[in-house]
Amino acid sequence: LFLGQMVYSVRRRCGQQLAIEAPVEADLVSTVPESATPAALGYAQKCGLPYVEVLCKNRYVGRTFIQPNMRLRQLGVAKKFGVLSDNFKGKRVVIIDDSIVRGNTISPIIKLLRESGAKEVHIRVASPPIRFPCYMGINIPTKEELIANRPEFHDLANYIG
Repeated sequence: LFLGQMVYSVRRRCGQQLAIEAPVEADLVSTVPESATPAALGYAQKCGLPYVEVLCKNRYVGRTFIQPNMRLRQLGVAKKFGVLSDNFKGKRVVIIDDSIVRGNTISPIIKLLRESGAKEVHIRVASPPIRFPCYMGINIPTKEELIANRPEFHDLANYIG
């Protein structure tokens, strides 16, 4: 529960609001599995676009963004997701992510989708920018690591691909 509401429902409504605030011409909506799925479903519903899976998650690979260095994070992303290219080849794809922490998970995903035949890849994020570290177990020790606090954030579209 989040403030007395089911987290799934809150995430879905975030996706619906995101569709109102950040619409885009596209053929389908998908997600970075799995926590962003409710937001992607809400976005798709509000836009009247189909929700289609374009990435298949390897459940045996852990959370990539908490790896101790960039190289391990990038290797983790490559192992973590399989591409379902038949579902999106030649199409304009909207990818909904729940958050962008450092920007190093979404960049390889964009590259992977483009190399696998997506005509366009549009990213939408269902949370506000993360600007402060987490001291409760997530490996984000400094503010400087967070993309929202770096100069690249002002040109995020070019930075992430």
